Amino acid sequence: MAGYRKLGRTSNQRKALLRNQVTALFEHGKIVTTEAKAKEVRRIAEGLIALAVKERDNYDTVTVQAKVARKDKDGKRVKEVVDGKKKTVYDTVEKTIKKDQASRLHARRQMLKVLYGVTEVPAENKGKKKLTKSVDMPKKLFEEIAPKYANRNGGYTRIVKIGQRKGDAAMEVLLELV
Repeated sequence: MAGYRKLGRTSNQRKALLRNQVTALFEHGKIVTTEAKAKEVRRIAEGLIALAVKERDNYDTVTVQAKVARKDKDGKRVKEVVDGKKKTVYDTVEKTIKKDQASRLHARRQMLKVLYGVTEVPAENKGKKKLTKSVDMPKKLFEEIAPKYANRNGGYTRIVKIGQRKGDAAMEVLLELV
């Protein structure tokens, strides 16, 4: 007997489907899918959340100096002429950054093996590439989702049966983060 559901797909199709649904679950907080798929997605999602909860505070805060381009009131870079060429003027700024410890970095890479990259498009720019931004899903897991479940031992997702789908009578469910 297999340790997982095959979902009537080849292995690469199945892995892509599950990765897609886990990413959508973390992005939106809930998804509607069939019962068998939801049970498989739940296994993966709960493991990732448990990993995020375990490693959420495992980082060092470091102060670094960074060069940042000086900008004028319009937000454009300030340039000055040096040896007949225009060069951008840079200022040195101190920034505090979070530096992952080894175990958290490993957890982040484990998450990246499962999660797809997500691009967020603002509502007013629908259909345009301009002003889109990519969402760092492991960061979202560590900073938004893990703190909600810090004092909870498992059971991070809920499956609610909706009813049968009209076309093939498959049981549809709502899989959501608790």
